[in-house]
Amino acid sequence: MSTQRLRNEDYRDYSSTDVSPEESPSEGLNNFSSSGSYQRFGESNGTTWFQTLIHLLKSNIGTGLLGLPLAVRNAGILMGPLSLLVIGLVAVHCMGILVKCAHHFCHRLNKPFVDYGDTVMYGLEASPISWLRNNARWGRHIVDFFLIVTQLGFCCVYFVFLADNFKQVIEAANGTTTNCHNNETVILTPTMDSRLYMLAFLPFLVLLVFVRNLRALSIFSLLANITMVVSLVMIYQFIVQVLPLENKMKDPGKFSFILYGGMAIITVLYISLGSLGYLQFGAKIQGSITLNLPNCWLYQSVKLLYSIGIFFTYALQFYVPAEIIIPFFVARVPEHWKLVVDLSMRTMLVCLTCVLAILIPRLDLVISLVGSVSSSALALIIPPLLEIATYHSEGMSPVTIAKDALISLLGFVGFVVGTYVTLYELIQPSSTPVFVNSTSAFV
Repeated sequence: MSTQRLRNEDYRDYSSTDVSPEESPSEGLNNFSSSGSYQRFGESNGTTWFQTLIHLLKSNIGTGLLGLPLAVRNAGILMGPLSLLVIGLVAVHCMGILVKCAHHFCHRLNKPFVDYGDTVMYGLEASPISWLRNNARWGRHIVDFFLIVTQLGFCCVYFVFLADNFKQVIEAANGTTTNCHNNETVILTPTMDSRLYMLAFLPFLVLLVFVRNLRALSIFSLLANITMVVSLVMIYQFIVQVLPLENKMKDPGKFSFILYGGMAIITVLYISLGSLGYLQFGAKIQGSITLNLPNCWLYQSVKLLYSIGIFFTYALQFYVPAEIIIPFFVARVPEHWKLVVDLSMRTMLVCLTCVLAILIPRLDLVISLVGSVSSSALALIIPPLLEIATYHSEGMSPVTIAKDALISLLGFVGFVVGTYVTLYELIQPSSTPVFVNSTSAFV
């Protein structure tokens, strides 16, 4: 989750105080003395290494994971897992670059913390190109834009996921069996269109995002973790059993270990579920593997459990664009209107994600579009270029520069090709599902 901060002082401003995302703004402000002394928040009230690992795993396990069997189908059983492994390694390397650059500017500028946008802005200020130095502030704006697109995009994905899974469970209710060993074909009872299911979820998600304190959202994160873990265990149990083959820590020094260890777990999880899911269901694999599970009560409950987890995760994904967009409007109204404007903007943003989901009600297309447009930029394009801008004046080997340029080029190709293919599929839909952009899995 982004650590972009709210900006207006009257409206819980903690943009300049670098508050931990696990604490309230007022608590963050109290941690600074009037003399502006240097203090790293992780030393006093940050998260433990285990909590950081859980947040890392949680932020990378969502609907994109369930769409990877479809990606493996389109890429092939050999190229699919191999490309996921390569993209995973490159994405983790880019995360390491971003962390390294952030630490560099923390020490150089004597700051306790810099977020993604700050790091890019300071990197452009250190660039040897004068035009980039003069327009460094746009680096933050670009990062904010892609963060908003990414997070709101996945909020759209959640609407589609919830609608598809609930629709399938309800339509198969009369034909649900106790036989969980085979995915028996049942006669579905037609119900309302999936878009109406999205509208049905709208008021509940609006109420959910009215919870503005991130610490208060932690209980929802816990519920989401529990339901998703149980669901994933049951999904793995089915595809293996039936297969023919039978940013804040108390000890910041441990973050690299947590990052690489956690991402290793995630990469293995993605490759295994993508490959095993495709081997199990073959050409019949759908945009989410939950839609391929048998219509028995056990796996119908899995769909509902995972949907509950996605429902609560919506608020966590929504937090990032909300804290970027809402303060801009709240800062421009009188004090007695601030709460009204805040809640109104939250309602409008949720409605926007619902409308976009209704316009593109295909899960595979929404995931691919979000991954191609914004995830490629945040995960692969910007970090390598940031490293060049940050360390160019201090001397970089030609090999490192070539490596960074190659990674950014790879990300740009994914951005262009993925966006083109998805938009083409939207304009002229075919019977073959579009490839799910795998870079979105590692953002």
